[in-house]
Amino acid sequence: MRYWLSPTSPRYTVIVLALLAALQGCASVTGQTSEDYGNRTLGTVWDDQMIESRGKAIVRAASSELHDAHLGITSFNGMVLLTGQVASEETKNAATLAIKDLRKVRTVHNELEIAGPTTMMARTNDAWLTTKVKTVLLTNQETDAGRVKVVTENGVVYLMGLLSRAESEATVEKVRQVFGVQKIVKIFEYIN
Repeated sequence: MRYWLSPTSPRYTVIVLALLAALQGCASVTGQTSEDYGNRTLGTVWDDQMIESRGKAIVRAASSELHDAHLGITSFNGMVLLTGQVASEETKNAATLAIKDLRKVRTVHNELEIAGPTTMMARTNDAWLTTKVKTVLLTNQETDAGRVKVVTENGVVYLMGLLSRAESEATVEKVRQVFGVQKIVKIFEYIN
């Protein structure tokens, strides 16, 4: 027997999206409590995901060098982080120019290195380092890991998020203790 509303049906997806949109509307009507301050809304999370996906397509189409480059685009609350390796300073600048005028982009932090692409071993190490940092933040009572995005590129840990200055310092202090972190770059938006 086939159900009208099975999880694999297109109708199910539409209904779930409609419910999420309705819940988002409820959140904006009721306002944020002091505990929620600093959390991104569902709409902001969606905007960040759209910036990342559209940004990748736009940046890769900007030049053939960018198309073949090892390039990461991360967005958090409209702040965009570009990481990876490119062939020249011109290519690095072209990446910023390609993404800075996207809708909802507030700031672009271009951390691209002018170098050859990292090895698969280095990328695996970066993924492992990101996992370790996220685990430390999740298990720490002083930090709200849900408000911090962690990106690791070539041993450098980039921390993005909406935090108070005290939360920022506590987060950085915990990340400093993770073995393998070579450098920490803070890209926080302070809420106080």
